[in-house]
Amino acid sequence: MDISWGSEQARKFITTVGLITSDGPNGPNVMSAEWTHQVSYSPGLIAVCLLPMHATTENIKKSREFGVNIAANDQNVLASLAGGSKGKETDKVAALKELGFKFYKAKQIKTPMIEGAALNVECKVVQEIVTGDHVTFIGEALDVKHNPAKPPLPLFDGKFWKLTEPLPKPAQAELDRFAKVMAKHKK
Repeated sequence: MDISWGSEQARKFITTVGLITSDGPNGPNVMSAEWTHQVSYSPGLIAVCLLPMHATTENIKKSREFGVNIAANDQNVLASLAGGSKGKETDKVAALKELGFKFYKAKQIKTPMIEGAALNVECKVVQEIVTGDHVTFIGEALDVKHNPAKPPLPLFDGKFWKLTEPLPKPAQAELDRFAKVMAKHKK
């Protein structure tokens, strides 16, 4: 059974917005990718799932590296612009720079990175897997920079959101009650 892009079913997932940067046969590029996931702590591994025909996919296949820039909650316009055009038809990095968005030179890879992101991770490809209609690149983190003052930009129901407040944990008495019930049912 398919879960089609943009369908009501697909829109129930909440994701962060990964701004994936690359450089290769299509030149420097940035695209928005909602399927950007950390998949290992040690070593630090991040998976990005991309369609085969994307300029970013071709760049990563050739260069074997990519940048993961988790969009901050004030980068919704940047995320929309990066996702709203094709890297094979538009020099998105040059256009975004002209619009005032800033990039910086990566330390470990040749790919540009995005200033002001909630998280920036420079990755080298350690695995490439065809996953249905996508290609999943698993990259090992070579350099990580985070901005604690910048919360990530969530995507839900086809819209960007702003995280406003954490939900409180249950009171200690409730946590103790939960622990007793769980212990009672231990296998």
